[in-house]
Amino acid sequence: MNIPNHILSPLIEKALNEDFGSFGDLTSISFQDSDKELTASISSNQDGVISGLLCAKMVFNKIDNTLNFMPQVKDADFVKSGTEIAKIQGNAYSILAGERTALNFLGHLSGISSETYKLVQMISDTKALILSTRKTTPGLRVLEKYAVKCGGGQNHRFGLDYGILIKDNHIKAAGSISKAVELTHNNKPYLSEIEVEVDTVEQFKECQELGIKYILLDNMTPEQIKECIKYNKNNSVLEASG
Repeated sequence: MNIPNHILSPLIEKALNEDFGSFGDLTSISFQDSDKELTASISSNQDGVISGLLCAKMVFNKIDNTLNFMPQVKDADFVKSGTEIAKIQGNAYSILAGERTALNFLGHLSGISSETYKLVQMISDTKALILSTRKTTPGLRVLEKYAVKCGGGQNHRFGLDYGILIKDNHIKAAGSISKAVELTHNNKPYLSEIEVEVDTVEQFKECQELGIKYILLDNMTPEQIKECIKYNKNNSVLEASG
């Protein structure tokens, strides 16, 4: 999974505008007319999985396209504390002005990747997958879902237009699971399936009777999940969130 430039570029520009404000970097601006060249280094301060190098590179290059950003590792690499992640060579002002925004992207995305990696390792002896949801930071969904992939996870829906997922509020609005399935059936994208979120074992059994292929077990206890698995006569694909 790559981050398309037409999505990444506006996000970087917005982040830089947020940091520079109306008057720019009032501290580093003293170095702006200087010919002083620096070689800066970014290092990890703990073990984890790297994500966001492309973001960091774009931050520096949007400030100064003469800066040379040199990754020493790749996104999705696991690194130990103290590992050099990247070097940046060029004008002192440009490096100083961009360092915080670049590190914000790197730190945020690497944090997501690292936490995802921990969860993936916890279930590595099973056939289960770790999936990301739509509960993302507004405006940063593509980046955060990219970070999940770097950590070894997979992505669920990117947005509401990626498929039909009938949740508890949809069921309440329709009056029942069967009615919600009936109402949404005609909007089901070609070659895709309807997924239903259930809160109880009784709702799960109803989905089995309706032949629902994908069922999301929402905030269920391990005991409830085991019971649903026992009643999964249709071999539905089960997801658990909570």
